Amino acid sequence: MAQAFPHGAAIARSSTPVKPVAISSANGLRAVTRAMELMREGADALDAVIAGVNIVEDDPNDTTVGYGGLPNEDGVVELDAAVMHGPTHRAGAVASLRNIKNPSRVARTVMERTDHVLLVGEGALRFARAHGFKEEDLLTDKARQAWLTWKENLSTSDDWLPPHKPDDKDIGRNLDPAVLDAFGEYFRHTGTIHCSGLDLQGNMSCVTTTSGLAFKIPGRVGDSPIIGAGLYVDNAVGSAGSTGRGEANLANCSCRMIVEAMRTGKSPEQACLDIVQSIVDHTKLRCLLDDNGRPRFDVAFYAMNVRGEFGGARIYSGGVFSVHDGTEARHHPSAYLYKKP
Repeated sequence: MAQAFPHGAAIARSSTPVKPVAISSANGLRAVTRAMELMREGADALDAVIAGVNIVEDDPNDTTVGYGGLPNEDGVVELDAAVMHGPTHRAGAVASLRNIKNPSRVARTVMERTDHVLLVGEGALRFARAHGFKEEDLLTDKARQAWLTWKENLSTSDDWLPPHKPDDKDIGRNLDPAVLDAFGEYFRHTGTIHCSGLDLQGNMSCVTTTSGLAFKIPGRVGDSPIIGAGLYVDNAVGSAGSTGRGEANLANCSCRMIVEAMRTGKSPEQACLDIVQSIVDHTKLRCLLDDNGRPRFDVAFYAMNVRGEFGGARIYSGGVFSVHDGTEARHHPSAYLYKKP
């Protein structure tokens, strides 16, 4: 086991520059590249990681974040985001934000211009508008077509459930294979981007931004904008972020738990594996389990400590995350508990 980080301990920042590192989810190669460019120029890690994810928020071809994100069940794009600044241990977040392409920037403004951490819905939009953020239609033709396909096959694939018990297996969600084929890659898509950075000064910050679960009930909020669940940083220890089934991460306060595990000396990868196992152990609803008693969903975590060591883990094999450690932006394989069925 690596050296532990005592609770509340201050880091002795080196007078010489630290080697910067940026990590992100699989869709974050461009994000870590941009973050690394800025940190090499001396930028604060929070400036760098937000600029990195802005690239993905602006990309209409990424249907998981920002402009082009898949909408809720009414066909409206609702965005969530959170930021956390290691040196000051401040945070800001927005949830169910409509019409604003870069929720990560609004989250930062909440952190810097209010005494709050989280603003939601209409209040978040009015706050963004007051600070000069431009409103625009975020629903692209690509996302609209995916939503229409879902609407046309709605009966067994929404989030409105009949009364059910924890051990009920079939609650009306067994879709015909032809319907699944029609949805293709968009079926209940759960996409997000997280990015953490360690800058030249040895400070850490992070951001998570998402359009959330595709075709969700309006107002649904996952883990991404919740401090301690979708992201967390302790400047004396490390940073962590998550993607995947937000409800599972919310119920386990995953990212705070990962940072606390790193505090005890666990590697970033082992800390991520520990929380993945905890989520599996705490998944009790039969409808969320397959015939082997394993989750029908996946979650993924990404973590880095103040020494620049990084790792990631998820429930099932085949996943990667993005990293830039000063050499190049590349995908790194995630650790996992089970081989993908």
